[in-house]
Order: sequence, then structure tokens, then C-alpha cells
Amino acid sequence: QSKERVSQVLVCSGSNRQRVEKACAGDIICTIKLKDVKINHTLTTPKNTDDAVEEIVFPTPIYTVAVKAANSNDDEKVGAALKDLVTYDRSLTLENSRELRQVILGCQGELHLNTVKWYFENQYKLAVNFTAPNIPYRETITKSAEAMYRHKKQSGGSGQFGEVHMLIEPYFDGMPNQTKYPIRDTQEYPLEWGGKLVFNNCIVGGSIDARFMPAILKGIMEKMEQGPLTGSYARDIVVNIYDGKMHPVDSNETAFKIAGRTAFREAFKLANPKIKEPIYDVAVTVPSESQGGVMTDLQGRRAIVMGMDAEGKYTTLRAKAPLAEMNRYCTALSSLTSGRGTFTMTFSSYELVPADVQQALLKAYEEAANEEE
Repeated sequence: QSKERVSQVLVCSGSNRQRVEKACAGDIICTIKLKDVKINHTLTTPKNTDDAVEEIVFPTPIYTVAVKAANSNDDEKVGAALKDLVTYDRSLTLENSRELRQVILGCQGELHLNTVKWYFENQYKLAVNFTAPNIPYRETITKSAEAMYRHKKQSGGSGQFGEVHMLIEPYFDGMPNQTKYPIRDTQEYPLEWGGKLVFNNCIVGGSIDARFMPAILKGIMEKMEQGPLTGSYARDIVVNIYDGKMHPVDSNETAFKIAGRTAFREAFKLANPKIKEPIYDVAVTVPSESQGGVMTDLQGRRAIVMGMDAEGKYTTLRAKAPLAEMNRYCTALSSLTSGRGTFTMTFSSYELVPADVQQALLKAYEEAANEEE
């Protein structure tokens, strides 16, 4: 709680302000020079501090865009403007996505986004680009594969040497804790982006000292954070380190980190790697006469319709749809239903993408990498 002094009570109509002496229940008023008041705060007299109005629950965004300054010199100004907009309009959300390497703005549709664009153009005087957000894909493997890598570097004085042999396997819940090689030690890591990594030390005979195992693990984790296929996070993998070599002078943590990372990359490529995409549970409520067109549109977005429920003149379609196909869906739904359709989306799971989609993603990633070079 904090104290505020209300010096003026105003009624606003457009740009006109009229000062009034009192306000009654139901009146919409304005005041100025408040210190700490923000949206969802309640102003009361000192005797009624327990009479707080129930907070407004703002709707979840149904439309997201990536925001980037047209001129990189304006990055800080655009960031400050976005924070202002989100502070004053709580139906906007803002996320600085480390995974997607984008700033993601969530809003309530294209009209809402056009309002944001107006503020940037007219109030902040900033040029901003709005694009479709990247999709948080995942990478995984579907069969076992082995690979080895020797990292050797000599440039005067002590060098670097580390050799790692590994077997990788797909991970699934309930899988038996056994492998082709005897396991000396096993560690299971839940990944912050979902899924797991199981790391097994299968070294027999001391070909790699146990002190180098954390460095090998670190190299593998670095590669899983930027997957070998498209740079997306990798998940659900068992790694077995079963052999390797050391040098009495040149072996160090850096050498084994590089060897572990590179051996993992090579094994991953041999393990029939696949890309997974986020699938969402979608509930679409539409006038019954629009049901057919909406269902056809969903199927065109690779959605699987799971069922439907009729209530009066409206029908709710329940479907599972890939996030990649739902960009600007609110605009399409509005067109199909003359503005009378609504929908919600909640994350469901990650599933393998179709073969043609995977090929398209690999090609796009390769082209983008070539452009950067």
C-alpha cells in the first residue's frame, strides 16, 4: 500500500478535459501526478483500504510477432518503447526468447498489432519490422549409432589431445538401464527445454580418466543446445562413452570437450535424426453454419480434428495442430466466420514432422547458413 494525493478529478472527452468536483459510482474519470499507481491498483479512502476491486484478468494473446528495429542503432529505443507499451496495455505480452533469438510480442489480433505499429510510427518515431516468430523445433534420433573423434592440436609448447568413442541411442521413458557396453556410472539430466539426456560412463581400463568426463559431457551439452540439423535443441538421447585415448602431457579439459562435442555431432548424423515440432490443442468455437469451412481450413493446416461439440447455434471443434501452421490463424478464422469465431491454443506435445517438412527445414537452414558465410 502507498498514499496518493488526488489534486484534480477530470472527465475527458477526446482531447478535452473538464474538471469536476465529485465523481459517483460508475463514472469514468481521470486524475494526474500519481506516484505509484498502475493498472489493476485500487484507489480508496484511508478508511476503506480493504475494499480493493478484483483484478482484471487479461486475455491470453492469440497472435504473436517477432519485433526488430529496422535500424540496429535503435535497438535500445525499441526495447524501451516495447516495455512502455506492455506496461500501459496489459493485453500485450513481451518475451525476449533466448531459444528463438527474437523478441516476441503477443497481442489480440491484427487490429491490435496495427495499434502498436501506430504508436511506433507516430509517438516513438521509430521504424520497426514485424515478422512471423521462429518455431521452437526439437531434434532427436531414432536409432543407435557410434562415432569417434580425435582432437589433436600442436602449436609449440604443450598442445591439446583428446580422443572419444561414443555410442548414442534414443531415450524413452521406461527403457531398460542396459547397453552394448558395461556401465560403470550413469547420470540422468532433465533438460530445461524438455526431454532428457542420459550420460553413461562405460570406460574400462582407464583409457580416459574420470576427471575428463565432465568436460566430455559439457561438449555434448553445448552441441545439444544447438542441434546438428537445424540448430534447434536436441533431446531424448542416451550417450555411452566406451573408449578413448589420452596423452600424458597434452590431454586437458578443453581437448576432451571438443572431442566429445564433435563425436556427438558425427554420431547424431548417423542415428537417423529427426525434427520434432510443437503440437497444440486447439479449440475453435464457430457458428454452426461456418463449421465446414473452418474444418477444411484446419485440415489444410495439417491439423487432426479430434471431435466436436454443439451448443445452440455454435459448434466447438477440438483439434491438434502444429504451431508452424497456426500463424495468423485469428485473421483466417475471422474471415471464415465473419468475425464471430473464437479459439484457444494450449501446448500439447512434440511430434515428428512429415518427411517433406523436414527436407524443407533442412534446406532453409542450409541456405540461411550459406548467407551468413
